[in-house]
Amino acid sequence: MYESTLNHPNNLFGQFERLRRELDDVFGVSGLPNSIRSVAPGTMPAINVGRTPTSVEIYAFAPGLDASKIDVTLDRGVLRIAGERAPGIPRADANVHVYTRERGTGSFARAVSLPDDVDPARVDASYRDGVLRVSVGLRESAQPKRIPVQ
Repeated sequence: MYESTLNHPNNLFGQFERLRRELDDVFGVSGLPNSIRSVAPGTMPAINVGRTPTSVEIYAFAPGLDASKIDVTLDRGVLRIAGERAPGIPRADANVHVYTRERGTGSFARAVSLPDDVDPARVDASYRDGVLRVSVGLRESAQPKRIPVQ
């Protein structure tokens, strides 16, 4: 019915979304989460959580960190990722003029509630190219089992 409003690059709904974002910026409500399971925009680090048949995979996007200073803990089904990102530009230097600072700095912590069938003894974490990957294995009892038919 309104096919042309959905396919045009500057469609009507896109314009409404742009207007909503601009109003959120003006009135300061853009820091609110947009659903019950989300966090405020700009929360550090951004994460992706997924599940394979044998594990739960968590990817945290945190470039510029020292891997030895990232704290990953698993306690009662809650995975916690914490650390600190130092400011990239020294503040004491009078010769540096900062015009914009978009990269978040300071301490951070994220918590992810994991399903009941994870095995806390099977956790691996690695940090490479700014991405922290945490793999939590599932219990053997949660794995699908093939039953032979006789």
